[in-house]
Parts: sequence; C-alpha cells; structure tokens
Amino acid sequence: MYINVRSAFASRNVTRATVSFATGHLRTLTLAGLACALGLWSVYPCALSAQSLSETSVSITPRSRPASKKPSGSIRADVNLVQIPVSVTDSSGRPVRGLGLDTFQVLEDGVAQPVSAMAKEDAPISIGLLFDASASMAGKLERSRAAISQLLGTSVAGDEYFLLEFNDSPKILSGFTSDQGEIVRALGYIQPQGWTSLFDAVHLALNQMKKARNSRRALVVLSDGGDNNSRYSLGEIKSLLRESDVAMYAIGMLGPMVTPGSIRCLRNLTNETGGRMFPVASLSQLPDVIDKVSVALREQYILAYSPTNPARDGRFRRVTVKLLPRIGLPRLHASWRVGYYAPQ
Repeated sequence: MYINVRSAFASRNVTRATVSFATGHLRTLTLAGLACALGLWSVYPCALSAQSLSETSVSITPRSRPASKKPSGSIRADVNLVQIPVSVTDSSGRPVRGLGLDTFQVLEDGVAQPVSAMAKEDAPISIGLLFDASASMAGKLERSRAAISQLLGTSVAGDEYFLLEFNDSPKILSGFTSDQGEIVRALGYIQPQGWTSLFDAVHLALNQMKKARNSRRALVVLSDGGDNNSRYSLGEIKSLLRESDVAMYAIGMLGPMVTPGSIRCLRNLTNETGGRMFPVASLSQLPDVIDKVSVALREQYILAYSPTNPARDGRFRRVTVKLLPRIGLPRLHASWRVGYYAPQ
C-alpha cells in the first residue's frame, strides 16, 4: 500500500493530514501519529497508537490548490510512506501478539528499509465471500453454509459482506450488506451443479470490491477443487490481485477432487496478497478453520516506512518481511502482501 503524504505542521492546532493512496482510497493519519512515523519529535512529540493509522471512508473530490500564504515557522514535508499489513502466527497457526518493532525487518527489492512506525489494525472490513457451488460440493453443502454463517457471527460494527457463488460461471447472490441475515438467506439458494470457474469468480469479486465502503478489503474463498472452467488465466488473476488492495484467504477442502496443483494454486493466490490458504482434511475441521480465518482477518501488524528508492516509475516493488530471532520466542511465520506498484 503506497501513500503520498503532503502535510503542513503550522501549529499544534492542526491535527490531521490527507493521505492519498495509489489504489484510489483515502485514509487519514493524525499529524501526531505522522510526526512519530517521520521522526519529527521536536515538532510534535507523541506516541503512535493504533488510531494513528485508523481508516475512514471518504469520497474523492477535486480540491483547489491552497493559497500560497503560509504561517511563519511552518514545516512542510513531501513524504512517500508505505504501509505493509503483516500477520504473524506460531507453528499451530495461532496469532502472535505483542511483538515489538525491533522484531521486524523489511526489504524492498532486496534493500533494507527503515521501518519508522508500527500499529495494530482494528478498523472494519469489507469482505467478499466466494462459495464453490460446483457439483462436487453436493455432500458438503450444509457444513459449508454453517461455516460461512459462523464467520458472519464474528463481525464487528462497520463490517460489510457480499456473497458470490461460482460453478460453470460466477454470480453475485447478494451485494454489499451489513445485514448478516441477508447473506444467510442467499446461502439457501445455492444448489451444487456444474464445473468450477474459480478464476472468473475472483475477477468478478475484485470488480464488486470497488463498491466497498471500507479501506480494509478481503476475499474469503471456500472451495473443494481447482479451476476447470474459467476464461481468465492464473497469471491474469495474479496480476489483478497485485494491482488491487485486497487480501485473499482460501479454505481448501481436501478430497478426491482436489489435486496438489489445486492446493498450490490457492496458496499462490493467497500468498500474493498477504492472505493465507487453510487446508481442511475433514468437514469436522471447518469450525476450527473458520476461527483461524476470522483471527487472520483481524490480527495484523501495520509496518510503515519511507522507501529508500524515491523513483516514481510505476514499477512493481517486491517487499520481503523477515522476523528477527528473539530469545524465548518459538519459530514464527509471517504473511504479508508481496509488493506494490510505485506511483508515476
């Protein structure tokens, strides 16, 4: 996620700055939080909190250039700031909380970056639910419906969902809504039949996600097989996911219809976005996996840094996050979005 911040610290009465994302979203940072992130302690001493990186839904409207008259003593800063959401789990897939900034190392195209701030993300999410309705799901339908209902039960204020089924082709069953009952009722219309158009479903879901109210966005896919009926290719969908600001999580229901290649495909797509793929060997494991998906959606660290490469060339920047070993900590696993496109 790439941000261009232009702010003026004219006085301590100025408390907010507008942040423009390359993805088209807007977010606001408190200047107190931004001052911490940029090291401007002498200008605006503060302590960064989760609210410093909180999200808000706003509309994008043209703004006139402010008057050139500036208060004396003001400090202006043109800063490129990148935020990377990172999920950290232990060997059992449980989230790891309470890690310090010194636990993380961030590299961009192989070059270490100075991480200036860290916060926990706790804003509402816009979630797209992608339900495999192909013929092979016939014996798994009721448990799968119950799993989606369980996930809906973990909602917080401000969350919204849409429901999409896919078999021979994808179809939106319910547009964005905060009414969980509407999603549950739409689940009742699903009848398994036909083939599996997974890639087309992701493409349609990304288009639908453009209508989301929240800046935090995620897709949750529940499927028991790989794609066998899409117009779009794996490579095309990976490119679209890279360009989007959407995390993807997948529940892969293992069985005779699921090949190792299908699992690799789901894992590749989710890893590209900083999400995860959760394999399910038995339907009895679904409730536990849904709990893990819910936690993965909520428990994230947000790392902020100013990239050492200032070029505005529109190229893809590959990001790597490393967890530095600490005495007393077990082996941990980090998931993050693998990169972003620089602005032009």
